[in-house]
Amino acid sequence: MTTTQQEIIDIIVEQLGVDPQDVTPEKSFVEDLNADSLDLTELVMTFEERFGFEISEEDAEKLKTVLDAIEYIEKRKVSA
Repeated sequence: MTTTQQEIIDIIVEQLGVDPQDVTPEKSFVEDLNADSLDLTELVMTFEERFGFEISEEDAEKLKTVLDAIEYIEKRKVSA
């Protein structure tokens, strides 16, 4: 696991109040981790703040699973 992946998981655990063992790549934020729309908004805002780039509303809507978030952020970090 990369440092970025661990940081993303740490953010998810902190923001959603879930157990770290429950945060695996295939987990859905809404269906598996019980996030609501406010949770998702706060999660995206934290990602933006922590990683230093803006996530468009269109892109944010595509972040459905932990893996979606990891892949999106790692891709954006490389191109930044």
